[in-house]
Amino acid sequence: MVVFKLINPAPLTERVQSREANIYLYRAMKLIGWIPPKEGLTRYVYLFWTCVPFAFGVFYLPVGFIISYAKEFKNFTPGEFLTSLQVAINVYGASVKSTITYIFLWRLRKTEQLLDTLDQRLQNESDRRKIHEMVARCNYAFLVYSFIYCGYAGSTFLSYALSGRPPWSVYNPFVDWRDGLGSLWIQAIFEYITMSFAVLQDQLADTYPLMFTIIFRAHVDVLKDHVRNLRTDPTKTEAENYQELVNCVMDHKLILRCCDMIRPMISRTIFVQFMLIGSVLGLTLINVFFFSNFWKGVASFLFVITILLQTFPFCYTCNLLIDDGEDLANTIFQSNWVDAEPRYKATLVHFIHHVQQPIIFIAGGIFPISMNSNISVAKFAFSIITIVRQMNLAEQFQ
Repeated sequence: MVVFKLINPAPLTERVQSREANIYLYRAMKLIGWIPPKEGLTRYVYLFWTCVPFAFGVFYLPVGFIISYAKEFKNFTPGEFLTSLQVAINVYGASVKSTITYIFLWRLRKTEQLLDTLDQRLQNESDRRKIHEMVARCNYAFLVYSFIYCGYAGSTFLSYALSGRPPWSVYNPFVDWRDGLGSLWIQAIFEYITMSFAVLQDQLADTYPLMFTIIFRAHVDVLKDHVRNLRTDPTKTEAENYQELVNCVMDHKLILRCCDMIRPMISRTIFVQFMLIGSVLGLTLINVFFFSNFWKGVASFLFVITILLQTFPFCYTCNLLIDDGEDLANTIFQSNWVDAEPRYKATLVHFIHHVQQPIIFIAGGIFPISMNSNISVAKFAFSIITIVRQMNLAEQFQ
């Protein structure tokens, strides 16, 4: 259990930073080749490894699916085609998302530097406990994502390979899986390794927004406690009370800067996913309802879960972040300010005005990222299912 010790809050006697919430995330990035050493020969060897997952997961898979459909379309069963197509569409989105995430990794580092400054503002054990719990929550969430994403890839690989078919039917110019059992397993294992690159890259692109918004929420929660404690210590002078208020204002500005730093990444990656979720979910559900046996249905069901995990938890957290802003504004108004000096009151009014502007992320500059938007784009899946049922398309393809 030493490997997973970060899923439990560390003792308050240990110093924990907000950036430690992403330890598992960065370990996965290092594994996939996204975080090279800064110098030395190993850096160049590692950069070669960086190219391998990109070559297979970002370039080969999208092209391989197209060639496979062009050359082998007549040999697909409906279930095999839908299994392949639902993943192919998601692979195109994953390729774009992972490329965007890799290009903007520097924004995550800059955001962590701002979080380090916020960590220095922690005042007591209650503040540190919130950060410790947040760090454990983020690492635990990443592990859950890892098990589900890997579970999908593994279950699809086994269910199709054991039934005598390649799991995703990706074009392979060197192996014809119909040549025998050995060729089938070579093709299946090759597809599994290649798909694992894409799955891990997709997971990294899907989890970083959730991790960082959880971190932001924890610091907003700490800030609310600081606001509640304003002017509650009778031993402090008005000048000291005013400085504490200014510190709260500065903390809020730091949180907003963190959001602004990561906003361009989130806007692009979530926009791509919003464009795909309805069609991918619809095809997968059709496959489950009409063309899957038990084990293939399990694999498709896990794929449905991965599709939902790509946006729903993050959108829900965005809603909570908006609610946190409203709670913070109410907390400021309910703080002990009635008999404060005019300068304190003027700053407090200014603070409330800025806090009342909600922290909102916009997908592609078009869709506000929220549960309502996510449900709206996901509804397209049910439209696809309705069309298939009304036109009896499933029966015609069987």
